[in-house]
Amino acid sequence: MTELEASVHHGMTYPRHRARTRGFRSGAPRQPSISPEGTRVVFCRSEAGDNASEDLWVLDLSIPESPTERCVVRTADLMDADGDAIPAAEAARRERMRESSEGITSYTVNSDVTFAVFTLHGSIFFASLTDLNGNVRKLNARSGAVDARISPDGARVGYVADRALHVITLADDSHETLAVAAHEFDSWGLADFIAAEEFSRVRGWWWSADSHGIFAQHVDESDVHTWWIANPAQPEQPARPHRYPSAGTPNPQARLWYFSLDGQRQELSWNHEEYEYLVSVQVARSGPIIIEVLSRDQRSSQVLCWDDTAAIPILMAQRQDRHWIDVFPGAPRIDASGELLQITADLETDTNRLICKDRYLTPPGLQVRAISAMDGDRCLVTGSLDPTEELPYLVSGDRVVALATHGVATATVRGSIAVVSATNADTFRTRMTVYRLGAELSSASDLVPIAEITSFAHSPELELNVSIQRLDEDALPVAIVWPRGHVPGSTRLPILLAPYGGPHARRVIAAGLAYASDQWWADQGYCVVVIDGRGTPGRGPAWERMVSGDLATPVLTDQMRGLAAVIAAHPHDVDPQRVGIHGWSFGGYLAALSAMRASGRIHAAVAGAPVTEWRLYDTAYTERYLGDPHQNPDAYEGSSLLSLAPQLQCPLLLIHGLADDNVAVAHTLQLSSALLAAGKPHSVLPLTGVSHMTPQEIVAENLLLAQRDFFATHLQG
Repeated sequence: MTELEASVHHGMTYPRHRARTRGFRSGAPRQPSISPEGTRVVFCRSEAGDNASEDLWVLDLSIPESPTERCVVRTADLMDADGDAIPAAEAARRERMRESSEGITSYTVNSDVTFAVFTLHGSIFFASLTDLNGNVRKLNARSGAVDARISPDGARVGYVADRALHVITLADDSHETLAVAAHEFDSWGLADFIAAEEFSRVRGWWWSADSHGIFAQHVDESDVHTWWIANPAQPEQPARPHRYPSAGTPNPQARLWYFSLDGQRQELSWNHEEYEYLVSVQVARSGPIIIEVLSRDQRSSQVLCWDDTAAIPILMAQRQDRHWIDVFPGAPRIDASGELLQITADLETDTNRLICKDRYLTPPGLQVRAISAMDGDRCLVTGSLDPTEELPYLVSGDRVVALATHGVATATVRGSIAVVSATNADTFRTRMTVYRLGAELSSASDLVPIAEITSFAHSPELELNVSIQRLDEDALPVAIVWPRGHVPGSTRLPILLAPYGGPHARRVIAAGLAYASDQWWADQGYCVVVIDGRGTPGRGPAWERMVSGDLATPVLTDQMRGLAAVIAAHPHDVDPQRVGIHGWSFGGYLAALSAMRASGRIHAAVAGAPVTEWRLYDTAYTERYLGDPHQNPDAYEGSSLLSLAPQLQCPLLLIHGLADDNVAVAHTLQLSSALLAAGKPHSVLPLTGVSHMTPQEIVAENLLLAQRDFFATHLQG
């Protein structure tokens, strides 16, 4: 083992350690739920940092002086009887959620937080959260169960199996089927691909607030084109059909129904011709259900409400935008008084703000990104004043209070208890702390810590050497990662750009773990540079809309401007004649784009799961930025990589999972074919059985090592 590979944990290199710990997230507590009286916090956590199997835990706060953690359900105790097959529908849900953990990856609780329900490999389990002796039982459900949810009153459990919607009454274990799929392209209670992948809505059914009925989405994919996902390594296996709505092709048809447990059913209808997307569904604790529907071009939306199960909805709000309507997780919502809360773009201040009626509840400059929860008349949102941060804010009346002071944090609040998970740029650790809220909460300093929930997560055996800066005339957020112990002016290092660079995701954030792999790369002898350019979130709607109609030129220009600024700022520390770039998904697109359109400035590139031809990507994402390919073909041609193949001037490695159902392997194969036709040598690394994620330990490890060797050959050889 070389000195550069000396970052080990029990003899493991960093790539193996990262893969085994699921990116150093295994063993960390997550998904907290707070009981209404504030005496219990329920959460998931695996028993060790190198164990991906999540268990169910309770933090008991009934004795404030001595809070105690108790494991309620240990996944390993249920595995023998449960088998090890994950239903296809559950695997698809996890792929859309980018969920790489195992075991109890999610759970639901009743309103009193006394019972929990979860699925494990297609079976449903019911657990008491207050019985100290443990009370866990397997329910008599159909095989292949997914998305099991307990009713608010704790009397019943609903779930989906075989694309049908079912309910179990817990008192007598009786079973009822509410809706059955009529054909193979039909489903009840499952979110469609577009809703889950592009609108962050992974749910397809909801209990009514009174527990007397269920709201369920019906999806008909009959008109959606069929793509085939094959495993060439096993030619004896048939290809798997996958209904994929690529840009300009038909979407699935989504409808919403209400099923009363007394046998009545009613469609909750809207103008489906004008508003094709069902992007948000929220059931208020006060009873009403509200939805947001979006037009195909995403320039207009409606918020509709049913205060009972009548067929005619109440129109609560409409929005128009000449570019597109932003969809924010958790929004819109209804507050305790029945008023509508939305997140909308305030163009005058260039801020995404929380609004009620015509009154803004959050100040200019605070970019709100989601509504996390409602607690009585209080609304918990996530947002940031600095694009490198993201913090929870509690909004109550005219008060907006941050529940963390800096860095990146999430929170949940109920009554007088808040649970905050927080980290910052100086540490790999995330701490989950339970606080008591003061009566006159005015700042994070008024939070009274009660307990810190134990984390078993490993930390990378690396030393962070990260500098977050704002460069260029546009104050581009840039993170520069130097090798451990780097002495300024001592050596000129090759540069490695590591962007995502596109809509929906930021890479320059104040969280140390976000730079773990970048630090490892830096320790291999690189100056790693991460740049968030136009189109990335956190700087306001105007910044995000600068990629409208062109997903190539603005993002590439900003990467090159940021690169030039780093070179100018550190002329004695970096070598502009040895510049590489690597990325995944949109970052892979940007890496391949740079290899072809930034000739002379990029000297080697690795593109992982890249979108290469936007006509092959899904409707909602692609049409939001480029429009309908039939009406706006020039935008697609200008953003495509295929026509750029003759311009490749540097070594390029393309990596793609053959089982990817999000960015199909056709993207890489078509680019490879175009490069071959243009006489441009390149390399392709196919990953057998790998989807858009790479959670497989050996694959994830060797993937990093293969990229290391590629750049060592072309930038350091």
